[in-house]
Amino acid sequence: MSQPKGSSRDRILAAAAEVAREAGAGKLSLDAIAARAGVSKGGLLYNFPTKAALMRALVDTFLAEFEAELNAATEDPQANVDVLTAYVRLSAIECEETKPGGAGVLAAIAEDPDFLKPIAAFKRRLLDRLKANAADVESVLVIYLALEGMRSMKLFEIDVLTADERELAVAAMLNRFARG
Repeated sequence: MSQPKGSSRDRILAAAAEVAREAGAGKLSLDAIAARAGVSKGGLLYNFPTKAALMRALVDTFLAEFEAELNAATEDPQANVDVLTAYVRLSAIECEETKPGGAGVLAAIAEDPDFLKPIAAFKRRLLDRLKANAADVESVLVIYLALEGMRSMKLFEIDVLTADERELAVAAMLNRFARG
């Protein structure tokens, strides 16, 4: 497997997310991450002095990437996509993945439950943003809860929805509540 280009820090974060997806949150070892990233364990520790620092960076990276994707989807005037529609679409894509996209986040939470705090703060900001841009706050709340439920089922590998059921639910959200 060839190593991705980029800084060693970025390679380490990508490797940590991959190892978490493949091995599971509880089996995330620094040795496995260093090997996957193509760096020495000393190189890993140079970038992330503790496993907790690496886990914190995983959480921060996951949240920043989601927010950047949400912003990119809503900033294109040609696309004319509102925040709620972008959130539904991005969440649907994440829920279609065969492995949970937030496996690194789950690994971080397993390591230290305090990592839930920045996630909760992010989710609160996201919900506030969705509500601020909505004509129908009740619909926003229903969509938010449905998507977070779908995301949680995927993350904890208890997704009972078929692909058709998931697609039907997302289509209903887009058709009834968002500009799809």
